[in-house]
Parts: sequence; structure tokens; C-alpha cells
Amino acid sequence: MSKQILSVILGGGAGTRLYPLTANRSKPAVPIAGKYRLVDIPISNCLNSGITRMFVLTMYNSASLNRHIKNTYHFSAFSSAFVDILAAEQTPDNPAWFQGTADAVRQGLRHIGPFDSDYILILSGDQLYQIDFQEMLQNHKEQNADITIATIPVSEKEASDFGILKTEEGMITSFIEKPKSGLENWVSDTGEEMREKGKVYLASMGIYIFNRQLLFDLLQNEYKEATDFGKEIIPQSISKYRVASYQYEGYWEDIGNIPAFFHANLALTKDLPEFNLFDNTKTIYTRARMLPPGKMSGTKCIHAVIGDGCIVNAAHVENSVIGIRSRIGHDTTIINTYMMGSDYYETLADIEADYQHGLPQLGIGNRCTIQNAILDKNCRIGDDVKIIGGSHLEDGDTPLYTVREGIIVLKKGAIVPNGFTIGA
Repeated sequence: MSKQILSVILGGGAGTRLYPLTANRSKPAVPIAGKYRLVDIPISNCLNSGITRMFVLTMYNSASLNRHIKNTYHFSAFSSAFVDILAAEQTPDNPAWFQGTADAVRQGLRHIGPFDSDYILILSGDQLYQIDFQEMLQNHKEQNADITIATIPVSEKEASDFGILKTEEGMITSFIEKPKSGLENWVSDTGEEMREKGKVYLASMGIYIFNRQLLFDLLQNEYKEATDFGKEIIPQSISKYRVASYQYEGYWEDIGNIPAFFHANLALTKDLPEFNLFDNTKTIYTRARMLPPGKMSGTKCIHAVIGDGCIVNAAHVENSVIGIRSRIGHDTTIINTYMMGSDYYETLADIEADYQHGLPQLGIGNRCTIQNAILDKNCRIGDDVKIIGGSHLEDGDTPLYTVREGIIVLKKGAIVPNGFTIGA
């Protein structure tokens, strides 16, 4: 199958909805679940589906993403597998940056073109899901489709946040972007189980399979001015081509903004999370860092995910994700928090130098309370610090942290001195 289809993963634009996590990195490089990067999700879905040739399109802050891809996805010299970055580039015939999803793929066609395939799979880089793309491709073939769109049943309440599709016998007949009214005309047959849950509308997941030649023709000739798949190319193609729906009923979450990202990470701490990191058949791949096991002392943990190489002396960790190389001091309480961890360990000499300069150690100090927060990489939080997010806080941005819908996001490398208080 790997020669039949190749994948193009859209890295997204400036990632403003995920700011400040995207202030110094591209959206696909944002850390997730304590040890992965967002880009690992679509890449892993492809690898688990036998798709081994992938391009990742990106434009902003791509250095850390390049480094992650280079350090992670190594294949045998005797294999045709690859994961390549296609960063936006100015050329003599096109001096502009990417103008949208379709324009990004259009600009990448000259790099994609030399690689043979019958189909091209287009994915988003900011979604959490586990899909077997072999099944989606089989559905595409059986329907004799030109384009297939992965769809997910949603309720009336959710429908206004998505592009909604109307289907008949598996083929898409019409499309509307984020409808606010008149939904009764957009009911589809989603199956008995979904109907019982009130999920009778089909939302586009932003995952597409195109017949290769059609994609090239659409982007280079028929819709050569179109810049976006969801807003232009897909709606305009429905009446002209066979556009099929592949209905997916598993877990899928768009994590393109801070609240969705925060809640998706904390949901991983459940006893039986909907996104299963422990499935032997759906491995999530990432960089092998050769870190030591985590070490904990005197800590009461309730629904916590602890990354590799952590040193945790906290009194209480609850409903939280603690990322790689995290250090948490004594008598500290962490609740409803995603701590991304650190890129390195400090030596004893480093710690002594920190002390001499009045600088907190890397990690979280003693007697702190952290709640409803995201702590970006390499933060230094002193002793007796309180960071308490919640609905009492207004949205805002400071040099040290950002608040989004009650969630405090401490910025990468932030230094919080002893006794400092945010939100308490």
C-alpha cells in the first residue's frame, strides 16, 4: 500500500490560537502528552496504516520541527520511507508565502510530483485521533470516488463549529460552512447508534484523499486561484466530481486552541482515556531520548501521567500531565495542570550557580500550588509560588504568562521568583 498513496501533513499557519505555545515553535512542534509533539500524531497514524512517505508543510518557526523530524524518523537505507519538511519558500515564479491550505499544497507540488502514487492523503497537523487510513482508502476505491472526506457524526450543538456535509448513499451532495440556523435540512443517515446519541450531522474532519491526477489538475488548472480546501475546493468540487464520505466514529479532537489543547491533554489522565496511548496496534511514535525512569518520593498521585526522567517530590499531583525531565519540589500541589517539562537537566554546579545569582532551579520549587495551568518548557518556578487559574481571571497577555478562558499559560523559559502569585 505504501507505494499507492503518499501523505501531505499541513503544519498550519502562524498558530495564533495556540499562542503563546507557538511563539517560538510551529504548531506541529508543540509538545503533547508529556513526551510527544503534535506532528507525531498524523505521522504515527500514517505509519500504523502502512503509509511510509510523508511531506510536512510548514511556514512559521520551523527550526524545532525540523530538528524533531530529523532526530526522530530514521528509516533503512533500503527503504523508500521518508518524512520530509517542505517549508514555505520564495521562488522566481512565486514570491509569496502560503496563502491557505490549498495554496500550501499547490506550492509543494513541484517537490511531491517526482514521487509516484495513485492517491494523495491530506492531513491536518493539529488534531488528535487514531484512524486506519487503509480502511479510508478502501472505502474511496469501493465508492469509485475522486475525493473522499473523513467525516464524524456530531450533535446539533456541535454542528455550528464545523463544515457540515449532506450525504446520500455515502456520497456527499452538499456542504455548508459552520451553519448557525436551518440545520433541519442537513440531517444525514449516520447509523442507528449515532442517531440514538443525537449525532445526525456529518462534520468534515479536514482529512482528505484525492486521486493524484485530479488534485494536480484542480490546484494547477481548474482552481488555480483557490487558496483553501475547506472553503473553496471541496464545496466547488461536490457538484462536479464523485466526493465520498468516510464516516469515522472513534475519538477525534481538533486541538487548535488553548482550551481544547489543555482539556485534550488532561483527558489522557483518565482511567480509560478515549485516546488510548497504550494500544499495541496504534503506537504513537516519537524521538527515543534514552532518558532514565521517573523517580517519585512521598507523592500522592491521582489520575496523573508522568513522563520519562522526572524527579517528583510533590505532596500531591492530581489530574495532571507531567512532561519529560520535570523536577517538582517538596510539599508542592499540582492540580489540573500540564507541565511540559525541560529540555535538559541542571548539574549540581548549575544549581549552585542558580543559587548564587538568585535564580530558581529549573522546574517547580517547594511549597508551591499550581492549578488550571499549562507550564511551557524550561520554566523556573521558585518556592512558595501560587499559580491559580480559573473563571475569575480575564483573558490577557503579559511578558510572563497568558490567560485564555481561565487557563494560565506560563511562557517557555519563564522565571517566577519565590513567593510570586498569579491568579490567587
